[in-house]
Amino acid sequence: MIVPLPNYMTQTSSIKTEKLLITGIDCTSCKMKIEGGLEKLSGVIEASVTVSTRLLIVSYDSALITQADIVAQLKSLGFGIATQTPSVDDIHAHDDHSRHHHHEHSHGEIDFRRELILIAAVIILLTLGMIFEKSLSNTPYHIAQLLLFIPAYLVSGQSVLTNAGRNILRGEIFDENFLMTVATLGAFAIGQFPEAVAVMLFFRVGELFQEYSVGRSRRSIKELLEIRPDSANLIVNGQIKSVSPKKVQIGELVLVKPGEKVPLDGQIIEGSSQVDTSALTGESMPRQLEVGETILAGTINLTGSLVIIVTRLFEQSSIAKVLDLVEHAANKKAQTEKFISRFARYYTPVVVILSLLIAIVPPLLNSGVNRADWIYRALVLLVISCPCGLVISIPLGYFGGVGGAARKGILVKGSVFLDTLTAVKTVVFDKTGTLTQGVFKVKEVVTRNGFSESTVLKLAAQAQAQSNHPIAQSLRDAYEGRLSDVKISDYQEIAGHGIQVKIDSQVVLAGNDRLLHRENILHDTCNVSGTVVHLAVDGIYAGFILIADKVKSDSSLAIKYLKKLGIEKIIMLTGDSHTVAKDIAEELGLDNYYAQLLPEDKLSVLEQIISQSPTEKVIFVGDGINDAPVIARADVGIAMGGFGSDAAIETADIVLMEDNPIKVVQAIQVARKTRRIVIENITFALVIKGIFILLGVVGLANLWEAVFADVGVALLSILNASRVLKSSSRLDY
Repeated sequence: MIVPLPNYMTQTSSIKTEKLLITGIDCTSCKMKIEGGLEKLSGVIEASVTVSTRLLIVSYDSALITQADIVAQLKSLGFGIATQTPSVDDIHAHDDHSRHHHHEHSHGEIDFRRELILIAAVIILLTLGMIFEKSLSNTPYHIAQLLLFIPAYLVSGQSVLTNAGRNILRGEIFDENFLMTVATLGAFAIGQFPEAVAVMLFFRVGELFQEYSVGRSRRSIKELLEIRPDSANLIVNGQIKSVSPKKVQIGELVLVKPGEKVPLDGQIIEGSSQVDTSALTGESMPRQLEVGETILAGTINLTGSLVIIVTRLFEQSSIAKVLDLVEHAANKKAQTEKFISRFARYYTPVVVILSLLIAIVPPLLNSGVNRADWIYRALVLLVISCPCGLVISIPLGYFGGVGGAARKGILVKGSVFLDTLTAVKTVVFDKTGTLTQGVFKVKEVVTRNGFSESTVLKLAAQAQAQSNHPIAQSLRDAYEGRLSDVKISDYQEIAGHGIQVKIDSQVVLAGNDRLLHRENILHDTCNVSGTVVHLAVDGIYAGFILIADKVKSDSSLAIKYLKKLGIEKIIMLTGDSHTVAKDIAEELGLDNYYAQLLPEDKLSVLEQIISQSPTEKVIFVGDGINDAPVIARADVGIAMGGFGSDAAIETADIVLMEDNPIKVVQAIQVARKTRRIVIENITFALVIKGIFILLGVVGLANLWEAVFADVGVALLSILNASRVLKSSSRLDY
């Protein structure tokens, strides 16, 4: 089951992370202003804005700056705060609010019908103006032209002109509004009316497509919201009462009818049914669930009525965690995103300065050149310099990757981990519950020194009566007698070895072969193929119990495809015996294994693996409490989220909603696809802009071509980025 992630507020350090819901943000320009404006403040470590959810996540040193300072800076930039502690509900509850209560930027939710009418009107005015321009070529400033071009310019560029003026007053000069304003006013000044209108027109069309793409991202989150249950059928004194899932407490009973969404995580106590888990795990085949089995919130009950006892509050449920992870996926930005943000801040001013030099220097050095021609070249550069294609498409690409992975039941806690996955060369697996089923059954009881099978099994079950370990549970399941009547005292757990306990008057040892050697128990059996519990009574070896743990059906396939993906080393770590580890490693075709490891030994072994190839990235995949330190140390820690421990899931960078190792393969595939598309966008945008900058400098590109290049790059980059979400949702291994 999915459990709460660590709070985003770090209380034990001066380094804090806050979530703030921003009002009035609907475009990438806003995102850049907020991130750049906050990161200028001393004490702010990183600011990350997700345009599609309007969520700001800012990390800062509270010893140097306060939350009030951050809010004040946001307000000075022209943005408001909707709530201090936003949830997924808050984000969408404020959708309509922010459409009407946004800052001076006019990029609210666009009315596409109104926009299309305005664009059509501008095109008509521009066309008529060009006809008049051609017929009145000897009078470039004829009133007929001005009556057509000026209204067309003002209609298409109203928001750009307004925002440029207000941003300049705030000290925010070098953004796309400023570039478009200077370029178009310059074009008017030298009599290039059609080009000035065309720049504003195509820029507006580009913004329309940008809003459409952002809207698609927002809708993909809303699709996830649709799997959130709206109500729960709470059973109170035999009566059914419809309540909000948030009001249901642990231990209360809930009825789930056929066709309804399961409102909370729980255990089935009555009924059986097929359940659609695709919303959480990405698996299309329904599962048959019976009494006693766990059922997760967000799944859909298909056939029979179920009564479940709630085991987790709604905010701790699996579906709440899915939504939370997707919502906050932008918290940890990939290095590529950070690079593009920094690049855009320096790139635009550099091009503006270059444009000024082109407009001023050549006429000063050579009085015979056409001053208007060099000004025109400078204006072309200004149009080309807008970095919209990069700044929009890169975060959109990563968002698509995270969203696509979530659709497959792979929850990535930040785009930085997608980047890291692409560089992985070593995958390290835990054994029990990760590569094997972790469902143990007693297979054989072997006795020594006159002890009977029933006595060995009875003492082993009694000794393990207080343990929650799956092996202990298998011993209790195999022993059919009562455990409550026995007198148990002096219980002592010996980490990595087993337990010592007094049962009535007998001292019983139950554990692995190392425990026997540690306590100097004479025995004739050390290496047994399988999971073994050795038993000693009052210092005498009583025999051992062989316990079976089957390899998961998809483990072999996962190893096979990891090798096809170019993973060079696949290693298994286990606390089990060398004999068991060797058998499983040979069965799965692993490159190496480490056995008989104590919890602290796993971390040491992982450190050793990492030190062997310090420049290569390492994944660790596990599910147990003792895996948490190793998951935290790995470059990418992956936790099995279906039945994994709370500690492992909280520590992990990636959570697999289904305990299936094949999901590791799919996670790497999604990451590589995302990375490839991001690199394509960066390369495409820089190459095209570089070419047109050179063409503009030498006078071979005009404003029409420049604006087509700029808008075209942005649109093609956005469309390419949207492929991540589409392809990820149907990616096959």
